[in-house]
Amino acid sequence: MTAPKGQVLLAHGDGGLLTHRLISEVFLPQLGNPVLARLEDAAVLELEGCRLAFTTDSFVVRPLFFPGGDIGRLAVCGTVNDLSMVGARPLYLSAGFLLEEGLDLEVLERVVASMCSAAAEAGVRVVAGDTKVVERGSVDGVFINTAGLGVVPPALRMGPETVRAGDRLLVSGPVGEHALAVVLARGDLEIESTIRSDCAPLNGLVGDIMTQCPGALRFMRDPTRGGLATVACEMAVACGLDFYLLEDGIPLTEEAGALCDLLGLDPLYLANEGKFLAVVDRDQADRVLEICRAHPLGAGAALVGEARSGRGQAYLVTALGGTRRLDLPAGAQFPRIC
Repeated sequence: MTAPKGQVLLAHGDGGLLTHRLISEVFLPQLGNPVLARLEDAAVLELEGCRLAFTTDSFVVRPLFFPGGDIGRLAVCGTVNDLSMVGARPLYLSAGFLLEEGLDLEVLERVVASMCSAAAEAGVRVVAGDTKVVERGSVDGVFINTAGLGVVPPALRMGPETVRAGDRLLVSGPVGEHALAVVLARGDLEIESTIRSDCAPLNGLVGDIMTQCPGALRFMRDPTRGGLATVACEMAVACGLDFYLLEDGIPLTEEAGALCDLLGLDPLYLANEGKFLAVVDRDQADRVLEICRAHPLGAGAALVGEARSGRGQAYLVTALGGTRRLDLPAGAQFPRIC
């Protein structure tokens, strides 16, 4: 997709090809440094003997409330999960609110109550905040920015440089449910469904793996915007290895699969808010899978592929036995889903 010169498109925010161009052509040339250049979910910082993880994210989902979640729960879980993906123990969050003039205070109270509940579930505290109110039409009710701080175990070494050919790829559960829940909640499609967002804090599940199987996790990402395929592409590039995903092994609920067939969607590119894709040491992969399946948020986990020597590309081994290359999406299937 070619963007009109000088204009930002909705697709610049979908996590696909235009997002990567925005980062590589606008942000990194001026703001880049060795930490930012890693483009991980959270920056790991060495500060006077401590290893801290720091991240920030903004949430503009429409509608504000949807089956399985809302913008408040999304803001807390999204930032907790970004910290968890670098192996950090999330501790503190900040929350910045952009509020539209005329917003019903009851709506705001529901959002804040949901944030409180999600923070308690994740074991984190909101310790700083900011509020701005702008004119009607400037934002869509509520936009939230959250930043998060966590502690990384001193001996933990996790990242693309630790991945080896032969390592296994593991996804923690069925994919695509968050995007479908949000899109159906908009009501434009007039389809009745029981699909709910998977929005959830993953730090407990990641903590169980790190405690019970230390050293097994090589590299992790949560497949939010752009979905599993986009994250697989990004991780393959970062590792300099090829990633092969097995279509038959990727978990997908029957209802989500039927909706994707009906709407012509590729579930591999749909956003998730309570799943991760992990590269796992091949000798410990079965044990990690057992640990995941013993946790409520990992009950549907599956080993879905492996890393192989190559040039940093991601492929899908289809159910028919063929192989096709996975690419970053050129446009948004749906904007504003997180």
